[in-house]
Amino acid sequence: MPPLAHLKILDLSRVLAGPWASQLLGDLGADVIKVERPVGGDDTRGWGPPFLADAEGVATAESAYFLSANRNKQSVTIDLASPDGQALVRDMARSADVVVENFKVGGLAAYGLDYASLAAVNPALVYCSITGFGQTGPYAARAGYDVLLQAMGGLMSITGDPAHGPQKVGVAVVDLLTGMYATVGILAAIAHRDRTGEGQHIDLALLDVEVACLANQAMSYLVTGIAPRPTGNAHPAIVPYQDFPTADGAMVVAVGNDGQFARLCAALGLSAANDTRFRTNAARVANRQPLVDAIAAITRTQSTAHWIAALEAATVPCGPINTIAEVFADPQVTARALRLELDHAHGRVPGVANPLRFSVTPVEYRAAAPTLGQHTEAVLMRELGLSAAQIAGLRARGVL
Repeated sequence: MPPLAHLKILDLSRVLAGPWASQLLGDLGADVIKVERPVGGDDTRGWGPPFLADAEGVATAESAYFLSANRNKQSVTIDLASPDGQALVRDMARSADVVVENFKVGGLAAYGLDYASLAAVNPALVYCSITGFGQTGPYAARAGYDVLLQAMGGLMSITGDPAHGPQKVGVAVVDLLTGMYATVGILAAIAHRDRTGEGQHIDLALLDVEVACLANQAMSYLVTGIAPRPTGNAHPAIVPYQDFPTADGAMVVAVGNDGQFARLCAALGLSAANDTRFRTNAARVANRQPLVDAIAAITRTQSTAHWIAALEAATVPCGPINTIAEVFADPQVTARALRLELDHAHGRVPGVANPLRFSVTPVEYRAAAPTLGQHTEAVLMRELGLSAAQIAGLRARGVL
C-alpha cells in the first residue's frame, strides 16, 4: 500500500506551487480531489501551446503545462462564489485531512473557506496556504508569480552572464521549491496531528522559500556584507566548476577537490597542478581567470566526446550540455525509466517519473492529469452521498 493512502487532500490551488505539492502527495498514494472553476478551471489549462493532441492528432484543451503538475488527481468543478458551492466544499472538508490553497490573503474568508471556518468543522484539518508574500507583512496583499519572486528574492541577481544582465532560471524553480516545502510542511503537520489530534495552519510564502534557498549565496552575503554577483556558469567559490568550449560545442567540468584537480591536469596535459597559484581551491578562486583560460585553450582542441571519455577515465566529474531531447535519449535516464506513459481520457500521454524510489512502498501512477470536471459526479456521490438528481439540480443552477 502507498505510504499516504490513508490521506485525503482537498486541493483548491491553481498554477504550479500548490498543484506540485498535491501531485507529490498523490504520487505517494493520497486521494487528491482538485476543485476547479466550472469555466476554464485551473489557469494553466490554457497555458499553451503546446497542447495535448488526441488520437486523431487534434489539439485538446489540455496544455502540457497542466499535464506536468496534476497527475493522480480527480477534477471536480464547483463555483466557490456560490453559497451552494461553498457548502459543498465545507462538507468535503469535514472528512479531509489536508486543504491546499493559494488564494490571495483573505480571499477564501469571504466564502467561509478560510482556515478558521474549516477548522471549526474539522479541528484535525491541516490547512496549507501558499501565497507570494505570506499572510503578514507590508506585501501580504500582493499577488506573487515565480518570475517576480526570482527577481525580488535575489535569485535573478546571481543568475546569468554578468555581461548580459539578470536572468531567470529556465523553469519556475521558486514555485517548484515552494511545492516541495509545502509537502514537507504538510507531512510534518500530519505527524503532529497523528500524535495529538490537533490540526494547524501552514503559512507558506514564495518569497520566504526563495530567500531560504539562496543557501550558500545568502550566507556569503551575511558573513561578508558583500552581495554576490552573477558568474555565468562558473561557481563563485569552486574552480574549475563550469562550462568549457570544445571543438564541436561545450561541456561541463565540475572539480570538487584537489585530487580531482590534479587528475584533470594530468588528463589535459596541463602543468597547473604544481603551480602555487592553483594548488588549493582557495588559490584557484583567487587566480580564476588565468586557470580557466589555460584549460579552455586545451579543451577547444578536441571534441566533447573525446574529452568526456578522457576525463571520465580519469574519474574527473564532467558531462555534456544536453538539450531536453538529448536528456530523454540518455542511457542513464532511460535506465531509470524517467519517461512515463499514463492513462488519460484522450488515450495514453507521456509524463515524467517521480524521483523517489522506495524499496517497500513504491510511487503509484494511477492516471494522468484529469480533464476539467472529469470526476465531479463520482466524487460528489462518493464523498457527500448526493444523488444524480441533486447533482443535476446543482448543474442547472450553475454551481457545478
